[in-house]
Parts: sequence; structure tokens; C-alpha cells
Amino acid sequence: MQISRTSEHPWGVSWIAAEPVFMERASHALAAGGAVWLVDPVDGDGLEEMVAPLGPVRGVVQLLDRHPRDCAALAERHRVPLLRLPADGVPDSPFTVIRVVRLPGWREVALWWPEHRALVVAEALGTAPYYLAPGSPVGVHPLLRMLPPKVLDGRDPLHLLTGHGRPLSGDEVATSVHEALRRSRRDIPGVLGSMGRSRRSR
Repeated sequence: MQISRTSEHPWGVSWIAAEPVFMERASHALAAGGAVWLVDPVDGDGLEEMVAPLGPVRGVVQLLDRHPRDCAALAERHRVPLLRLPADGVPDSPFTVIRVVRLPGWREVALWWPEHRALVVAEALGTAPYYLAPGSPVGVHPLLRMLPPKVLDGRDPLHLLTGHGRPLSGDEVATSVHEALRRSRRDIPGVLGSMGRSRRSR
């Protein structure tokens, strides 16, 4: 599997899997205290070389119940714990866990890293084209738009790392998240149009 680096910070790196192109499956390695947590990772060529400069892997975090991806395989490779939906927290980490969705067949948590104002969301928010209304940099998952996860609002993130699409960084991120949640229902027609255009362009 080919992967491509999408962003890099002193505290982490993000990458997107080449297949399937439409899904834009994004993964993240977050470094703190001399160790690294892999979040919803997809394995691929060059992954170990990309992550190694950040430090040794301490754990693999799965934020969505139906997002196994390569979490178990990478936890086994690195001989570290697999933390599946760690609602009670990620041990020895700087992350706060947010319970995002608790529905039959869909349980999801997110990570908030106060030091870097980084919000890490698996599925409820995304930046891939099929999430987005025209002109919006971030959107609510199409299946959650009638009941948006407002628990993700109000944390003033400077960085947004999602499970689908490229990360966002900058002073406008908090406003973009707020607007995506506020306009979730209103933007449904625009999102449906974006989904159709995305599929036709594959």
C-alpha cells in the first residue's frame, strides 16, 4: 500500500493511503514525552521510516469501532497496546478523550490535545470532498448531519486532524469547525452535490 505524507509538525505527522482514492483515509502519529501514538493508522510503504524520527511507538489508538484499519497489526508489530475506543483516557498521554457518537453500530471518540490545540476526529468531521458543502473546508459526516456532534464545538482548535482528508491548521480552524456544526442540516443539499461530483471525478 502506498501512502503519502500530508503534513508534518514537531509533534507529529499525518499521511493518506493511496487506495481507495475517494475515501482519502488519513492517519496520524502524535509524539509527546519522547514516545509516539499511532491514531487510526493505515500501514504502508515507508511508514516506519516516517514515524521513527518522532520516537518509539507507545500505543495504537482506534477512535472508531468500525475503523480497525491496520491498528491490530501495527500494535503487534511494535509490541504495544491497542487502545480501542479508550473512553476512559489514553494512559501516560497528554490527550483528553471526547465521547463523540454512541449509536448502535457507530461508537466514536475523539482526542483533544490542549498543549497544541489539536483536535483529532476519526469520522464525525472530515475534510475529504464528500464531506464538504461548497466553500467549506470541513464538514460533518453525511450520516450525522441531521444530528451533528456538537460536543466537538467550543475547544478553539488550531489544528484539525481527521480520519478522511487532509489536516487543517491555522487561526480559522475553530471557526470552520463551529460553522460546520452550526450549518450541518442547512448544508445537506450542497454536500449531496459535492458527493456526486467527487464520485464522477474518480
